[in-house]
Amino acid sequence: MHLFQPDGPWLTVLIFTLLFLVIFRRPLGWLMKLLARSALGLGFLALWSQTGLAAGLALGVNAFNALTLGLLGLPGLGLLFLFRWVGT
Repeated sequence: MHLFQPDGPWLTVLIFTLLFLVIFRRPLGWLMKLLARSALGLGFLALWSQTGLAAGLALGVNAFNALTLGLLGLPGLGLLFLFRWVGT
């Protein structure tokens, strides 16, 4: 039995996968960009947690803060500091 027979399910799966990628190209691209920016935000938060404690400006390294930085960028950092300042 050959794995890629024309009458097997692989051709159907391939066609539906390609159709899904074509239809949802923009939302998937936006999601991938958001995930990449959030990963960079998480890395920034990890670096900030090492140096920010000395200045008294500590932020938590968590998914919410990383997503805020991923969505808003530098204004998101200001927003996180504002939330930290108002919360204490």
